[in-house]
Amino acid sequence: MNIRNSIASRIIFIYFMLLLFSLGAVVKMVSVQQIQNDRWVKIAKNLKEHTISISPNRGNICADDGSVLATSVPGYYIRIDLAAEGVKRVYADESDSLALYLASFFKNGTKASHKQKLDAAFKSGNRGYMLTPRKVDYQELQQIKKFPILRRGRFGGGVIVEQENQRVTPLGSLALRTIGDLNKGAYGGVHGNIGYTGLEGAYEQYLKGKEGVSYRENLSGRWVLRTEIEPQDGMDVFTTINVKLQDITESTLYRNLLKNNADWGTAILMEVETGEIKAIANLGLENGVYTENYNYALGHAGCYEPGSTFKLISLMAAMEDGLIDTSDVYDTGSGVWKYKGRTIYDSDYQYGGHGQMTVNQIFEKSSNVGVAKIITAAYENNPKAFVDRVYGFGVNKPLGIEVKGEGKPLFKYPGDSDWWGTTLAWMSYGYESKMTPLQILTFYNAVANNGRMVKPQLVKEIRENGVLVKQFKTEVLNPMIVRNETLGKAQRMLELVCEIGTGKSLQNPWFTIAGKTGTAQVATGQDGYQKGMYLASFAGYFPADDPKYSLIVTINNPRGGAYYGGSVAGPVFKEIAERVFAAKNLFEEAIEDPKVPQKLVLPQIKKSSSESIIQVANDLNILNLECDVSPAVVSVKHDNDKLVVNEVKIHEGKVPDVLGMGASDAIFTLEKAGLKVNINGVGKVLEQSLKANTTIPKGGVIYLTLG
Repeated sequence: MNIRNSIASRIIFIYFMLLLFSLGAVVKMVSVQQIQNDRWVKIAKNLKEHTISISPNRGNICADDGSVLATSVPGYYIRIDLAAEGVKRVYADESDSLALYLASFFKNGTKASHKQKLDAAFKSGNRGYMLTPRKVDYQELQQIKKFPILRRGRFGGGVIVEQENQRVTPLGSLALRTIGDLNKGAYGGVHGNIGYTGLEGAYEQYLKGKEGVSYRENLSGRWVLRTEIEPQDGMDVFTTINVKLQDITESTLYRNLLKNNADWGTAILMEVETGEIKAIANLGLENGVYTENYNYALGHAGCYEPGSTFKLISLMAAMEDGLIDTSDVYDTGSGVWKYKGRTIYDSDYQYGGHGQMTVNQIFEKSSNVGVAKIITAAYENNPKAFVDRVYGFGVNKPLGIEVKGEGKPLFKYPGDSDWWGTTLAWMSYGYESKMTPLQILTFYNAVANNGRMVKPQLVKEIRENGVLVKQFKTEVLNPMIVRNETLGKAQRMLELVCEIGTGKSLQNPWFTIAGKTGTAQVATGQDGYQKGMYLASFAGYFPADDPKYSLIVTINNPRGGAYYGGSVAGPVFKEIAERVFAAKNLFEEAIEDPKVPQKLVLPQIKKSSSESIIQVANDLNILNLECDVSPAVVSVKHDNDKLVVNEVKIHEGKVPDVLGMGASDAIFTLEKAGLKVNINGVGKVLEQSLKANTTIPKGGVIYLTLG
């Protein structure tokens, strides 16, 4: 009984103690929330006002050789502690002068308005009044520190300097859209500058670093910062971009956009074996100036019907299914074919067409009628087999590139509500489907890479303080897109385009190019296709016999007279390829090859712009070029082992002689003389409708035949 009473007593004691503890906790809670509320509110306010986040240094974005493409430099905001004893002593005498200096320096108000604001802040005892309406750089900071009152420093003048890093691109606009930019406060304005587009956005987690924490407190009338947690700087992102190749690609594209007065253009240079993007240029017309305003290479705005560059995919599908061979013959008739109530035209149908042609010839001449007849004959009774084969190449899926905003490829499928009776035919030569330039290039790169399709790559590695953190290796999307037999035929078809087909103007004496021209009408959405609006492109690789680089050039809505892929995008492709060939010293590899003659053959050049000739000559190390003139247009003649440049004189009121010129140079010369130009064909000028040196007729129009 005593034991039971003892246990009961202990339990009662424990319950009593727990009750007292609970009552104490309740009393404390009430005290904190009600009685001492003002105290805690004051503490919280003090912490909020005086706890400062220390921004880390954002990591650099670098080129493949370590050159800095984007980096952070410090910017500053300046405050003044108007309750500091040193400020109080001199405020009456020097505040007028300070207001005058601020008004003169920032030009954001009068001396009187600045003085009024300073007086109000001084009267309220403001201990952190903001003096700078914007972020200032280091040089400006040093100037402002010499202003009245402030010149006395942190203690005597109450100066409080707050540093905030700002992002700069040391190489200007080079690859700017791919690098991307920052968006302050993208998540509600509380996260500072964060990566928003391009690589800045894609690699934000590595670049941003970790913020530190400091506390600002007043010690004996002066403010000091005490660091509690040190910031951790961001890591560096090393891209695949090569600065020299990027500059070549961007400058070439820019000059040709000006010549063609186009809406926008993009050019992508990719390393065949690895998929590394060595250059990616995106230039769009904005307020009369070409700038890197959008990533047309991979974004939605650059996702268009590919046109004739898609013919390679169509014919490879049919060859892979064993339904055609390159020697098979099809009748293209007069270049016009009515199919199920709609009419398909070849680009040169007005000249009577080409009649019967082999598959190779159809591809060389880029016959829409020929490709449509091939694919409809092979798949009309089973269109799903064609689309399934195209899907099997992997071109119907986004590449999953690290940069946000990739355009989604569009391919109709039999049975869909928008699949019409004519869809198969139109799809075969690049209509009723959509792809981005990068997606098209990835397929062409796979053909160059002996069937191995690799994912385009923009970043090689992540480093922290020089130490490798993460490395990105080549990702294989498809180890073999087609059989070797199909692949070999496709490669030869692309070579023939540049030997005797629509791309023959791209030939040069140093290396061979394989590729395909593309010209597509641009759909406007509601009203179908806009008359006179085209997308010109050229996709391919070089050197054709040992591919090192693949390249695509796309130019939208050229308005310079020419609009075919071979005459608009082709020259850009050619110039980039030649300059890259020279820049990467591929001559040395060619000379080491016993199949190549040791002596470099001087190129056959007729008339062209002096700028183009000199630029290419320099890039190709043609040292024996004599040039004592600097006019817009020149001719080049052989003199033993030298190339001699002579001025082509343009006489006022007379028709210039443009025979032998490329399309862009001919247009430039003729328009400068006051003529309107119409072009037919691709390559160099074979005929001009108005004789050279004759008087220009009123409202003169000249017709050029290229070949």
